[in-house]
Amino acid sequence: MDKMLLIDAIYINDSGGKILLDYLLQELEKSGRKCIYLLDKRVESKVPFLENTANEVYFLEGSLYKRHLFYLKHKRRIGSVLCFGDLPPSVKLKVKVYTYFHSELYIRVPQDSTLKYKSIFFLKRSVLRFLLKNSDFWMLQTETISENFRNKFKISEKKTLLLPFYPPLTKPGEIKRERDSFVFVSNAVPHKNHIRLINAFCKFYDQEKRGKLTITVDSFYQHLIHLIEEKQKQGYPIVNIGFIEREKLAEVYRSAEYLVYPSLAESFGLAILEAMDCGCKVIGADLPYLYAVCEPSLIFDPFDENSISKTLSLSLKGNLQPSLSKANNEIEALLKTL
Repeated sequence: MDKMLLIDAIYINDSGGKILLDYLLQELEKSGRKCIYLLDKRVESKVPFLENTANEVYFLEGSLYKRHLFYLKHKRRIGSVLCFGDLPPSVKLKVKVYTYFHSELYIRVPQDSTLKYKSIFFLKRSVLRFLLKNSDFWMLQTETISENFRNKFKISEKKTLLLPFYPPLTKPGEIKRERDSFVFVSNAVPHKNHIRLINAFCKFYDQEKRGKLTITVDSFYQHLIHLIEEKQKQGYPIVNIGFIEREKLAEVYRSAEYLVYPSLAESFGLAILEAMDCGCKVIGADLPYLYAVCEPSLIFDPFDENSISKTLSLSLKGNLQPSLSKANNEIEALLKTL
């Protein structure tokens, strides 16, 4: 019986992780590699490129117990594993196991997070510590996150592989970039820092009477939706376009002058790379994750609304240096490693 590569992505269902997963699966399909895909049940209708695959696809709920049963049932068929979602297998396998580590929140939760948020990641971190021994190698996206990960979990450097990858955006025809326009493409989980950004933009607009902020908050985050609607009624030019399909992302980026990125924690910051690729200048948080992927045009203290507001005002003075990317797409190296 031929041994197969298992891609275990049972905990990936949205946001940047889903974008990277789709890219990885499509590249594996092109390669003709024999695979087993273990995917989150919530993406069952969201992977059309697997409809006619010759590989095996399983959709399960993101349960530690159900995942454990899956490994017990299929472990004899597995030749190697990529756990694409931070957690190694719950069983020790006799084959090479690679774990792709995404989330900086396992390392550090922002200090001003709620007790509930901190508690959730304390439990997740405890599970990760328990499973560490079941992974032979760890794949990471930047040197900064790799160093922090090694220090936090006492992992040897020889067990870590720096293999960032990201799919190119399909760019539309020429689009007119709107002057003094800012965009923040992100879901609205707490550490993305939307509230401070919105309040800072309003302070900026009160002073400058110029500018426009475009954000992508979907209807799930009703507390933010209400705040946005309140600010819109007060006359602030904040445009919420909700969830945006990836096919339309380049159009959004290419119509804006700046990407403003206030997130308090990132493992990679896919939107930063995408925005630069589309010609945006990056105005971002003065945090290590930003410098790991780019040389930004301007920075601010993401915990201080006044700092964000003043930095937005600085952008109006013009003559900013373009932002420069530091990341490479290592998808080919990653596939060769597995």
